[in-house]
Amino acid sequence: MSEMSFEQMLEESFKTIRNGEVVEGVVIDVKPDEIVLNIGYKSDGIITRNEYTNEPNVDLTTLVSVGDTLESKVIKVNDGEGQVLLSYKRLAAEKGSRRLQEAFENEEVLTAKVSQVLEGGVCVVIDETRIFIPASLVSDTYEKDLNKFKDQEIEFVITEFEPRKRRIIGNRKKLLVAKKEQQQKELLETLHAGDVIEGVVKNITDFGAFIDLGGVDGLLHISEMSWGRVESPKKVFTVGEKVRVFIKSVSETKIALSRKFPEENPWNGAAERFAAGTIVKGRVARMTDFGAFVELAPGVDALLHVSQIAREHIEKPADVLKIGQEIEAKVVDFNDEEKKISLSIKAMFTADEADTEEIADVNIEEAASEAGE
Repeated sequence: MSEMSFEQMLEESFKTIRNGEVVEGVVIDVKPDEIVLNIGYKSDGIITRNEYTNEPNVDLTTLVSVGDTLESKVIKVNDGEGQVLLSYKRLAAEKGSRRLQEAFENEEVLTAKVSQVLEGGVCVVIDETRIFIPASLVSDTYEKDLNKFKDQEIEFVITEFEPRKRRIIGNRKKLLVAKKEQQQKELLETLHAGDVIEGVVKNITDFGAFIDLGGVDGLLHISEMSWGRVESPKKVFTVGEKVRVFIKSVSETKIALSRKFPEENPWNGAAERFAAGTIVKGRVARMTDFGAFVELAPGVDALLHVSQIAREHIEKPADVLKIGQEIEAKVVDFNDEEKKISLSIKAMFTADEADTEEIADVNIEEAASEAGE
C-alpha cells in the first residue's frame, strides 16, 4: 500500500461540498462589496454584495464583522478563481419562504418596515422575501399618499401565498378592521341611553352627521340636531368640529344621538309665555294653503289659520305674507299636551274695534247727560 503525499493528506482533511449545499463558515474578511468566509474547505467562500442582500449599494462592512458565523448556500464550488461562490440571501429567502408559509397558514401577525412605495401599494421584506401590500389593503380608509408609510414599521397578515408565481400578498386592512371592531364592541358595552358625551364630526350628509365617539360612530339625525328647524346639516356643522351630544339609543351596531337636551326644551314654561290671550311676535317659517306656521321661539311653531290672517277674506296666506316676515298676533288657543298653538291677527283687529265702539258709547252717554242738564 503506497503512502499518501502531504498534498493528498491535506486534500483528504478537507470536507467535500456540492452545489446547492448549505454550509456554515466564519467571516475572516469583509469588504464593502464582498464577504470572505472560512467554510472548512480547501478554498474560502465568497459572498458578493448581490448575493448577500437585495439592498443596492449597501456597505457590507456595516452589516457584518470579522468573526461572525454565517450560513449560506453553495452556488458554485469553483468560481473560476479557485474560490467557492456562496449566497446568503438565497438561503435566507428559502428559509423566509418557509417561515412565511407557516405565517400564512397560521394567520400570524407579522411586523416589517416598508422598504418601497409603488403606485399600487407598498413593499416590505422579511428574510429577503418581498411581500406586496396593495393600496386597497394598506388601510381601512382611502390613502391618497402612500409615501407616509415609507420606512414605517407596520403590522399585517399574509392573505395570499404563491411563491412559485412570486406572489405573496400582505393585508394590513384586515388587522385594522378587526381592531376597530373590537374597540367598538368594548365601547358599546360602556355606552347607555342618556349618557352625555363629546365627539368629533366625522362626516356630514343631507340627513345627518356621523360623530366619532372615540372608536365608534354615532348618527346625529337632522331631526335631532336642534329643538329648532335645521334646513341643512352642512350649515350647522363642519368636519372635525367637537360637539356635545347625548345618546338617544344603543343597539348592537348602531348608536342614535341627539342634541335636543330636555332641559333646553323650548316648550318648558311655554304655557305661561304663550297663554291664550297673549300678544306675541314671531317669524313666518313656512306656509300652506290653509295657513302659515309662525316660529315664536326655536322649536315652537304656532298655526295662523288663513281665516285668522285678516278681517277681509283672502284666498291663501302667500297673498299677504312672506317667508321670514315678522308679525304680531294673539294666542287664541294653547294645547300643552299636543304642543299646538293657534294664533289670530284678526282677533287683534276685533279687539281694537270693540274698544273703539265702547269709547264711542261712553262719549255719547256723556254728551246726552250734559245736554239734559
